[in-house]
Amino acid sequence: MRRGVRAVCGAGAPDAGAAQPVAAPGARHAAGPGCPCRVRAKKPVIPPGSMCDARRVTSEPAVPAGSGAAPETAALARVVARQRAEMDRLRDLAATSAVLERAKGAVMALTGCSADAARELLAQRARAEHRTLLEECWITLGSLVPPLVPAGREPELPAGASGRAPGVPVPATLPAPDDLSPALGRLAKALVHTETSRDLARCLLEHLAPETGADAVMIYARLSAGGLELVGHAGIDDTLAAQWHQVPPLTGVAALDALRAGEPRWLEDIERDRERYLLIGDPPQRWRSRAWLPVPAGDTAGVCLGVLRGGGGPFSPRDRRYLEEVVRLCAGWLRAFDARQERAPRGAADAVQAVFDALPVAAMLLTPLRAPSGEVRDWRVDAATGPAGDVVGGTGAELIGRRLLDCFPGVADRPLWQGFLHTLATGEPYEGEPFAHQGVVAGAAELSTYAVRVARLGGRLVVTWIRQDSSDRQEQRLADLQRLGSLGWVNWNLVTREAGWSSQVFALFGRDPAHGPVRLGDLPGLALPEDMPALARAVGELVQGGRPLDVPFRIRTPAGVRHLRFVAETVTDADGTPVEVHGFVQDLTARRRAELALVESERAILTQHEVLRTERTLAARLQHALLPLPRRPVRLAGLRVEVAYLPAQSGVHVGGDWFSAIELPDGDALFVVGDVAGHGVDAVATMAQLRFTAKGMVITGSSLTGALARLNTLLLHSRDSHGTATMVLARYDPAGRRLLWAQAGHLPPLLLRGGEVRYLDRPSGMLLGATSAPVFREAQCRLEPGDRVLLYTDGLVERPPDSLDRGLERLARAVAAHHADRPGSLGPLLAEMLEGERRDDVCVLDIRVPREEAEEPV
Repeated sequence: MRRGVRAVCGAGAPDAGAAQPVAAPGARHAAGPGCPCRVRAKKPVIPPGSMCDARRVTSEPAVPAGSGAAPETAALARVVARQRAEMDRLRDLAATSAVLERAKGAVMALTGCSADAARELLAQRARAEHRTLLEECWITLGSLVPPLVPAGREPELPAGASGRAPGVPVPATLPAPDDLSPALGRLAKALVHTETSRDLARCLLEHLAPETGADAVMIYARLSAGGLELVGHAGIDDTLAAQWHQVPPLTGVAALDALRAGEPRWLEDIERDRERYLLIGDPPQRWRSRAWLPVPAGDTAGVCLGVLRGGGGPFSPRDRRYLEEVVRLCAGWLRAFDARQERAPRGAADAVQAVFDALPVAAMLLTPLRAPSGEVRDWRVDAATGPAGDVVGGTGAELIGRRLLDCFPGVADRPLWQGFLHTLATGEPYEGEPFAHQGVVAGAAELSTYAVRVARLGGRLVVTWIRQDSSDRQEQRLADLQRLGSLGWVNWNLVTREAGWSSQVFALFGRDPAHGPVRLGDLPGLALPEDMPALARAVGELVQGGRPLDVPFRIRTPAGVRHLRFVAETVTDADGTPVEVHGFVQDLTARRRAELALVESERAILTQHEVLRTERTLAARLQHALLPLPRRPVRLAGLRVEVAYLPAQSGVHVGGDWFSAIELPDGDALFVVGDVAGHGVDAVATMAQLRFTAKGMVITGSSLTGALARLNTLLLHSRDSHGTATMVLARYDPAGRRLLWAQAGHLPPLLLRGGEVRYLDRPSGMLLGATSAPVFREAQCRLEPGDRVLLYTDGLVERPPDSLDRGLERLARAVAAHHADRPGSLGPLLAEMLEGERRDDVCVLDIRVPREEAEEPV
C-alpha cells in the first residue's frame, strides 16, 4: 500500500501557453472554478487517482523496518519514492491538461471568447449537466460543430471576458443519471492515458465489464470504399480478429447498419438477430446479446463501437444510457487523437514519404516500439506506399502513424514477426514464404499471393510486399500441377537438336540435371529390355510420320523399377514436316502397384470363394445324407409329428442343427433337437456323432440325464476339444401321456394348451463341452388331448439386435395365432417368424397330441 501526504494543484487549470506552477508537497488550496478538481457543483468529489488526488504521493520506505539498513539509505529510498510519485502526478496532470486545453481551444474557436471565458463556459456546462470537467472536455471535443449553448440560454461569462459571439449556443444534452456519473468520471480519466485505438478498446472493456456485463469490445472504422476495418478490439482472440479484420460493404452487417442509420443497433434476441444479421463469433452463440453504437468522429459517424455480452436478454435502460454517454466520450478521444496525428512533426518524414509515394510496390517503413524492458512490442508505420493500402485496405496515407498490430493483429504469431526481429538485430535481409492474403483491390475483395521481404534501414525496417503477377502465378500453378500429378514436361527441337526437360522429369528418371536431357532417339535405351521395342517403334512413328504416341514403359532407377507413361505429339512446318516434339512424362508406379495388388487380392478372393463353395456343397450333401427329412407328418406313439429344417440364407457355411424323432422298442417315442456351435464340415461331423450316439444310448437303456452326461464326456474328448453343443432330450410315454425331458443349455419347449401358451420350466443342465462335471436333471409334464409341444433351435427366435427374450415372446404370440390342428399348419407359423434373411439354421419339431373324440387322418 502507498501512504500519501496531501498534495494539491495550482489555483486553476493552466491556460494555453501559460507557465504552470508546481505546488510544494503538503500545500493546500481551495479549488478554483476552472480547476479540474472541481467536478460537482454542490459536492466536490475527487476520484481516486485524479490529478489533484493527494494520495498519489507516497512516503512508504523502500527498506523494511528493522532490516538493519543505514539511515541514509532509508532516507534516500523515501526521496526516490516521493520523486517517482511526483513524476506520475505530473504525467497525469500533463495528460489531463492537454485534454482541457484542447477543449478550451475548440470553444474559443467557435465562440470567439477568451481562454478564461472558455474555461468558465466548460465548468458551467459541467455543473449544469452534473459531469466532471474532464467528461465535459471529452464531450466537447466529440461535438466540434455549432451550436454550443441551448437556444435561449446563454452562459454568463466572467467579468472581463470579451469577444464572445452573441447568441452562439452550446449543444444541449440530457444529463447523465447520478448513478452513472462516477463510472463516466473514471472512464474520462482513463482515456487520457490511451494512445492507440487498441488501447481504447482495452480501456473500454475494463470499464464496461463491471457496469454492463460486457465480455468483448470491437471498434470498427468506415473505409473510403464503404467497408469496415477493425481498428481495435479486446476480449476476442487474434484469430477471430483476423477473420473479421476487413468487412466488405455488404448488407446484413449490424455495424454498417448502425453507421448508415446513425442510430444504435441493439441485438438482444440471438435467434431473431441471426436471421437479419451476420453475427460475429465462432460459434455465434458465444455472445447472446450485442450493441453496435455509431461514434461521430466529425459531422458524420465514421466509427462504430461494438459491445458483446455472453449473457442474453435486453440491455437495461441504464445500460443503454451509459453506453450512449460512453460513445460521446469516445468521440472526443477520436477528435483529440486525430489532432495529435495532424500535429505530429513532419520535416524529414515528408521527404521519406515522398520517396515511398514514388515506389510502385507495396512497402512500409516501420519503427520499433519497445517496452520498458527493451523488448519490441509493436511497430509504427512511418511511411507507406499507395499499393500498401491494397494489402491492408484503404489507402497508403491512412496507414501512416498506425501500429502494425492494429493492421495485422495475427502477425505476432507468424514467422514474419520473428523475421522482423532477426533483421532488426542482425541486419540480415529476410524473405518469407509466399502466402495468400485477402486484400482490397479497386474497392473489391481479392485473394492475392504475396512474398514479403524485410531489410534494415538504420534503426528501422523497410518491409516490401511483392505481389505475384499473372505469369508468376501461372508458373507456380504449373509447378504445382507437375508435383501433384507426378509428371513433367519434355520438349525436343528436331531441327536444332535442342532438348528441354522440367525439373520433375529429371527426378522421375533419376537423372542428374547437370547431365542435361536425353535425346529423343536415345530415350528407348532407358527402358527395360522387355519394353524397349514398343517404345522405339512409337518414337519412330512419331518422328517420321507425326503420329502421336501414348505408351507406358518401365525404367530402372536408383529407387527401383519405375512405371512411366510417355505422351507426346509433333509440331510441323508449312510442308507438314515434324520440327518439334513436346509432351509429358508421368509416373504411374504407385498406380501400377495398386492395380497389381488389387488383381492379386481379387484372385485370392475368387480362390477362397471357390474353396468355400466346395466345402458348403460337401457339407450340405453330408448333412442331407445324415439328416433325412420326412416329406409328410409322421405318427410316433400316438402322436402326430411335423418336422421343419431350413438352412441359413447368408454365408457359405452349413450349420450344425439337427433333430431325431423315433419310436423306441418299448413303444415310447424319443425326440431330440440339438445345435452344434460353428459351421462347416466339422460342425456337420460333430452333429452326426452326437445324433447317432444319443439315439443309441437311449435305445440301449440309458436315462436321459445319463445320456447327456456321456455325450458331454464324448464331446470333451473329441478331435475338437473346444467344441460345444446344446441339446434337449424328451421321452414320451403314451400309456400315461407323460413327457419326460432333460436339457443341456437349450431353449425350453413351448406348450400350447386350450389356446394358452407357456414355456416349460427348465431343469438344470449345462451346455455340452463346457465342463467336465456337469449336473443334469429331468422334468416331466403330463400332456392332454389337443396339446401342442414345440422343440426348436435358436435360429427360430434370434433376430439381432433384439434380445432373446423378445424373440421368445414373438414366438409365443405367433403360436397362439396359428393354433389350427390340421396338418401343414407349421408353414404359416414359420413364415411369420422368419421374415427377411435367415442368418442361422432353423430346426423345429411340432408335436401334437390328438383329441380323443376324433383323430385326423395323416
